[in-house]
Amino acid sequence: MIPRYLAPKLLEAARNYPIVTLTGPRQSGKTTLVRTVFHKYEYVSLESPDQRAFALEDPRGFLSQFNGPVILDEVQRVPDLFSYIQGIVDEDNGQGRFILTGSHNFLLMEKISQSLAGRCSILHLLPLSRSELAGREPLHLSSIGSQPITHEPRRDDLFEMLFRGFFPRIHDKGLDSQDWLRNYCQTYLERDVREMVNVGDIETFSRFLRLCAGRSGQLLNLASLASDAGISHTTAHRWLSILEASFIVMLLRPHHRNFNKRLVKSPKLYFLDTGLLCYLLRLQTPEDLRFHASRGAVFETWAISEILKNYYNRGLEPQVFYWRDSVGHEVDMIIDLGNKLVPVEIKSGETVVDEFFKILEYWRGLLDQSRAPAALVYAGNSSFIRRNVAVYSWQDWG
Repeated sequence: MIPRYLAPKLLEAARNYPIVTLTGPRQSGKTTLVRTVFHKYEYVSLESPDQRAFALEDPRGFLSQFNGPVILDEVQRVPDLFSYIQGIVDEDNGQGRFILTGSHNFLLMEKISQSLAGRCSILHLLPLSRSELAGREPLHLSSIGSQPITHEPRRDDLFEMLFRGFFPRIHDKGLDSQDWLRNYCQTYLERDVREMVNVGDIETFSRFLRLCAGRSGQLLNLASLASDAGISHTTAHRWLSILEASFIVMLLRPHHRNFNKRLVKSPKLYFLDTGLLCYLLRLQTPEDLRFHASRGAVFETWAISEILKNYYNRGLEPQVFYWRDSVGHEVDMIIDLGNKLVPVEIKSGETVVDEFFKILEYWRGLLDQSRAPAALVYAGNSSFIRRNVAVYSWQDWG
């Protein structure tokens, strides 16, 4: 198992709360992580038909069989359990009593807000980060935009990494990523989507998913997306919510700071795994990505997802946005650190050129701070400072 940086946070949460809930996409490593961290706990998967039937038919009897702490995997499969768990922890408020995992975020969050508010710590596990794969410390969020740290160079290929993606099983087992992702997509479409909402036409939903992939890194135009998919605006909105809830995509919101200018208020659409994105774009090899029109969008998708993983692995809610005004000036990512805003420009080129710095200098001009923290992420192999900007190689990002 590749060590996961969320493990210490899981242990800390179990020391402070009677219930810990871990959410994330299917196959992100949730079960492996909780069974490793809480190896002395009893374990039950509610994917198992007999255990699920027991929990559905006799929830009190199901829960009474556990004399100590227990891991309940894919707990959203039996939503009525939450009310009974609430009763147990209210009577015996021991910490770390229940470890819950689930893949459908909105189902879990709805039940937690109804039954377990104040009793539950909620953490999120996304697929592997670049730093986890490389076996190095992640970036300190507070240091982004200052002097970049250069790590020992590895022989990894950027486009191979983006093409394979970051789901743990692909790396642990050395699997062919395209085969695995094809099966992953099929399972997701035929099982998870049907469970979350009544989608009668899976083929249409599959087309909608691929259309979303073609828009990763772009402003979300729901009307255009619905029209291209041949569905109503309401259906497109509902289906996009499904993709968010199952951690397939995320919507990057615009930052509110306007500098007395009109801002674009639409979110930007991003996938959370570049391997899945490449599969949906029908790329066949890493070389295809190197010369593909979506190369920049895939690289930008990766750079932003790495920061989301960094936040989640620290048990923090991401404070990540983009900024764009009505005349087209756009900062790819704004990291809000509370006491400062760090603009990040993302470029898939392997050579740093002066053009890359223009938007960062424009942003600094709006702040009237020529040395304000700023970062540039690019596809080359060296990290350095140029024009008072911290330039990060992809090797050192995340």
